[in-house]
Parts: sequence; C-alpha cells; structure tokens
Amino acid sequence: MTATAADVGATYFDAWKRGDFDTLRSILADDVTFDGPLGHASNADECVDGLRRMSKIVTDIVVRKTFVDGPDVITWFELHTAGTAALPTVNWRHVRNGKITSIRVTFDPRPLSPPAARDGAGA
Repeated sequence: MTATAADVGATYFDAWKRGDFDTLRSILADDVTFDGPLGHASNADECVDGLRRMSKIVTDIVVRKTFVDGPDVITWFELHTAGTAALPTVNWRHVRNGKITSIRVTFDPRPLSPPAARDGAGA
C-alpha cells in the first residue's frame, strides 16, 4: 500500500527532526529536486546531504500548520538555529507513488548571513 501524501509529508519532518537520514532518504524519489534560499539539489543523495549539513545548525523545528492538497503538502514551520531567532519557513513537497519528487523551501536567509551582509555592506 502506498503512503498518502500527508503521511509522507509528516515522515519527512519527523525523520529530519530525529536526524534519521536513512528514513528520510527512503521517502525521496531518486531524482527528487530541492530548491531553497541556501541551495539546490538534483537528486536524493544531494538532498539528504544538504539536510544533514543544515541539521548541524538547527536546534529545533516547530511545525505550525500543514496543508494537504492532493499530492502536495505545504508546511509552515519555525526553523530554530543556534545563532538566530526562529525563522518562519514554508516547505512545499510534491509526492508521487509514496515518494517526494520535489521540495521547494522559502524563508528569509539574511539572519544566517554574516553581520556585514545583513547590513547591506559589501553588496
């Protein structure tokens, strides 16, 4: 039985929060794409590597709301990092045949930048 988009979407965040990258990899299509303010990935291994790197600075992920529309799952959450206040973030996953085929993320990355970049210096 193929998992629903809602199930796969929930597994994504649960696995990421626990640092369970094997489970995370298991719900990604081999050719999944990821696009967000901090990078692009064009396959599952690149995607997992990026999430693994991001996890090094993430202290918590607080899901506020999840919306499911057919194969699309959109989650509004707060991304907590060691050096910033919570970053309001949106993550849109498209699920096909029980696997995530694309991930789009948006948030304001400026708080993660060095102070000079946040102030516009050197731009």
